[in-house]
Amino acid sequence: METTQRNAVTVTGDPNGQPMMFSHGFGCDQNMWRFVWPAFADAYRIVLFDHVGSGNSDLSAYDDQAYSTLDGYARDVLDIIHEYDLHDVIFVGHSVSSIIGVLAANQEPERFDRLVLVGPSPRYIDDDDGYVGGFARSDIEDMLKSLDSNYLGWSRTMAPVIMGNPEHPELGAELTNSFCRTDPEIAAKFARVTFLSDNREDLPKLRTPALIMQCSDDVIAPAVVGDYVHRHAPGSTLVTMNATGHCPNLSAPAETVAVIKAYL
Repeated sequence: METTQRNAVTVTGDPNGQPMMFSHGFGCDQNMWRFVWPAFADAYRIVLFDHVGSGNSDLSAYDDQAYSTLDGYARDVLDIIHEYDLHDVIFVGHSVSSIIGVLAANQEPERFDRLVLVGPSPRYIDDDDGYVGGFARSDIEDMLKSLDSNYLGWSRTMAPVIMGNPEHPELGAELTNSFCRTDPEIAAKFARVTFLSDNREDLPKLRTPALIMQCSDDVIAPAVVGDYVHRHAPGSTLVTMNATGHCPNLSAPAETVAVIKAYL
């Protein structure tokens, strides 16, 4: 199946520009980048897409085995890169897509120029070895049970927490609506893969320069996690943003654009 249909790929911007690929987080779609990508369209070839199960992707393309790990989503990224013959890609990944980008770049580093990792976390669960991911295993298991039993209720409860910025309830409402547009069965499986994965060992293998964009007061990817990614990803740059919450692409697009532009 062509990735154009499978992943609802949208290509815009400068057709001769360096490719800049935007990858959304859990429960979101390419629309979540609408306040960010236009700032780069005059100089870059913009590539937007939806992970299978999200947005306008082809739900029939979802396969339990293929997407049982984040590697399946990384393969999709590489499929898009191959189909559109992209080179020197600047990959911008939000949340779980940050790690998806790391996996893709580790598989085919020659295709990537730089990574921009917005709120990355290689492991959400605290570990006995002293690693702090921000959540106890029981917290994650309870969350997944709640998601399985009542996805819409979970979305209404969790989206405003993930978004932060309670002074702007419309942002939490937008994320809630985005979650509710995602196929519930696939979303539950993607959540399990996202929150139970441990990709810490993939960070030292990274050979692509990376910008780590760490939000202030982010309950999903706290500052200690951003520091961990920075320490273990060779050649990475860490920027702590004034933006709060986990979705600066929506809550603080101007700062998000400024930080990326300064890095590039």
